[in-house]
Amino acid sequence: MGSASPGEAVVVEPGFVVFWHPDGTTPAGPGELGSLDVVLRDGLRTVPARRVPVADAVELLPEVSGDASAEFWSVAAQAGMRLAGAGWTGPLAPEEEQWLRRLADAMPPHAHATPLPGDPARLPEPFPVLLRFLRDVAGLAAATRLSLRLESDDLDGGRFRAVVQVHRDTVVDADELWRTGAEAVRHEVLLVLRRCAEVWPPLAPLLAAPVPAEVALLDDDIRELLGAAAGRLADLGVAVHWPADLAGLTARAVVRPGAAPDDVPAFFGGGRALELDWQLALGGTQLSAAELDVLAEAHRPVVRLRDRWVLLDPASASRARERALKPLAPVDALAAALAGTTEVDGAEVELVTGGWLATLRSRLAELPGPMPPPAGLTANLRDYQLRGLHWLDTVTSLGLGGCLADDMGLGKTLTLIALHLHRATGPTLVVCPASLLGTWEAEIHRFAPGVAVRRFHGGARSLDDLDGFVLTTYGTLRADPARLAAVAWDLVVADEAQHVKNHRSGTAKTLRTLRSSARVALTGTPVENTLSELWAILDWTTPGLLGTLTDFRARWAKPVESGADPAAAERLSRLLRPFLLRRRKSDPGIAPELPAKTETDRPVALTAEQAALYEAAVRELLAEVGASDGMARRGRIVKLLTTLKQICNHPAHYLAEGDDAPLSGRSGKLELLDELLDTILAEDGAVLVFTQYVVMARLLQRHLAGRKIPSQFLHGGTPVPRREELVRRFQDGAVPVFLLSLKAAGTGLTLTRADHVVHYDRWWNPAVEDQATDRAYRIGQRRPVQVHRLVAEGTVEDRIAALLREKRALADAVLAGGEAAFTELTDTELAELVQLRRPA
Repeated sequence: MGSASPGEAVVVEPGFVVFWHPDGTTPAGPGELGSLDVVLRDGLRTVPARRVPVADAVELLPEVSGDASAEFWSVAAQAGMRLAGAGWTGPLAPEEEQWLRRLADAMPPHAHATPLPGDPARLPEPFPVLLRFLRDVAGLAAATRLSLRLESDDLDGGRFRAVVQVHRDTVVDADELWRTGAEAVRHEVLLVLRRCAEVWPPLAPLLAAPVPAEVALLDDDIRELLGAAAGRLADLGVAVHWPADLAGLTARAVVRPGAAPDDVPAFFGGGRALELDWQLALGGTQLSAAELDVLAEAHRPVVRLRDRWVLLDPASASRARERALKPLAPVDALAAALAGTTEVDGAEVELVTGGWLATLRSRLAELPGPMPPPAGLTANLRDYQLRGLHWLDTVTSLGLGGCLADDMGLGKTLTLIALHLHRATGPTLVVCPASLLGTWEAEIHRFAPGVAVRRFHGGARSLDDLDGFVLTTYGTLRADPARLAAVAWDLVVADEAQHVKNHRSGTAKTLRTLRSSARVALTGTPVENTLSELWAILDWTTPGLLGTLTDFRARWAKPVESGADPAAAERLSRLLRPFLLRRRKSDPGIAPELPAKTETDRPVALTAEQAALYEAAVRELLAEVGASDGMARRGRIVKLLTTLKQICNHPAHYLAEGDDAPLSGRSGKLELLDELLDTILAEDGAVLVFTQYVVMARLLQRHLAGRKIPSQFLHGGTPVPRREELVRRFQDGAVPVFLLSLKAAGTGLTLTRADHVVHYDRWWNPAVEDQATDRAYRIGQRRPVQVHRLVAEGTVEDRIAALLREKRALADAVLAGGEAAFTELTDTELAELVQLRRPA
């Protein structure tokens, strides 16, 4: 409210918007003065509040300042008006619901600070509160909705009028409503017209008229209505209907590629810019230069063209005068041709092209078919691998590069070896994690025995007499960049490319210094958290394709991740499809020979010792969180979550007990693991046990040794030769239990001897856990794979496991952030998350 003091907060109730101050002072402004129960950081409080009917409050919300809750409900009110304008009466469309759920996820604590009736410790869930408010707002607009019908009896003289139409059960003109309608309906019409006049002043005379039937409009008014004014009215649910005999112009951009370049890869590496012009059309037919001149010289918003009256909006008039647009760099022109749009002054504009660029676009957009395997390959490639080889050959032959993002275990390494043999034009550099050096070397020897391979790793490393494959690690690349950057590689491959998803990291920057004819990224998870990670990968393989990161976030990531613009997702898909090949094991025809995979959450009860430690930790650490703020508070929340996870694992893990501390009988998870191992080993099975904690893995290793169960352990400090030996021993059946650090062994390894995977503790990112599971569930696996996720009942693990079951999509980046995602919770929300719920 205009006179409100800073710090005014807002909550909503059925039919009302409630204004209050977190500091307990009385809010100014209209509305009935009363009180409100709110949950703040210091607990439940009762504060003075003013309740304003929704019909009046939607006009006040944009004026409130000082608290994020007011801004939130102002945005929600606009969403409600848009829904009403679209005729929303029943269920939400899927894309609309997705956007609204994201909006609800962003609801500030003050915006739903009123506790649930009868439960002062619990706040209501944001989405139902938002949905109820949207229905209140949409109900206002839907009950009485207006539109404007433009009419003219004299187009030559430029005389227009806007006739007010009222939409209720039927559509009637306002003058008829004033003769027959009820007083309450007239009042609603005037309220809507007042909001309309605020965003477009030419409607203001209607408010003073005895009957708000119609208003005369001047040429300048028509220009405004053809410009931004119509959009402002549409936001209020008011549509504008133009006379049917008035034609409209359409505009699109056209790129003129000129003659085909002799060397396409060199052209995309820095050739001449391509001309871009505006193209205007009437009724689908392109206007001539002479007709564009007529539009450029016109002084009115209505022009006579081709024996028709044509509406000339300000943007079209400007385009007719200034037809040339900023030229496009070659890779930008290709990106625009693929997406079918280009961005001009912040707006998406349809783009057309012809000539060799259109031919290239068609070639890239085609689904790749299988191609013959190259000579020298001692493997039978599956159909999908031959298609992948064809796709890689297409993009690399253009010097553009791409990302092969097949699921783990579908043979990306083999496909890349086949590409090297097919190109046969120079050395290939593979940059990969240290744990994969042995895998690459073994598969090159196996599938391309005539090709030289060397490791550029360790103390004695050389780049003399290069031929075939050179294998190096991301660590060596950072340590010795100059020597690798001095070589003109034919092909550079970044394996497990999610390691360079942060474009600001030293590894990513160094990778960009390598010179090559083409670049290929390999990863099973091109996006773990946000689309910006995909930008980082593709901006390395095909620089410039997606623009700068800032532009990419604004044009693509924000509208796609929010779900606000479904069309943007389709345009981005068209742009990415030629440079990102994504296949999953579940896709038809990809890996029909893979056996079944069963995933099960295994709930376990805490022991009495664990429960006591858990509750004590919650009391102590929640108090520390409540007494801190800023970064200190965030750090204490992470400490709290880590502590509780360690207690759920085993008391000895949390208490950091020595090697002589007893382990049996103290942890529900350990007891269940023993039961699982007894069954698995009795059936001659083999198991991978993942934990994110090295300390916990060592406790498991000691426990299994005491039970005479052979096991081995791989972690981040395991040297590369030892890693390869451990993998070989497990695959050969020498040891049935493989303990693995999730970070060190969650990618890259092939461990198909295992038919069981146990996640002893949760990473809280489904994509990371799935990658770890794929060590066993990949090509070469012949037995069904069972995945067991151990979850401590009634604990924070239990609550987050439920969230993960409900939200496994990429877009839920909050969950993918791990513990850090929970550092912004209020004290009440945090307590709700972590408090122990004992079974009845």
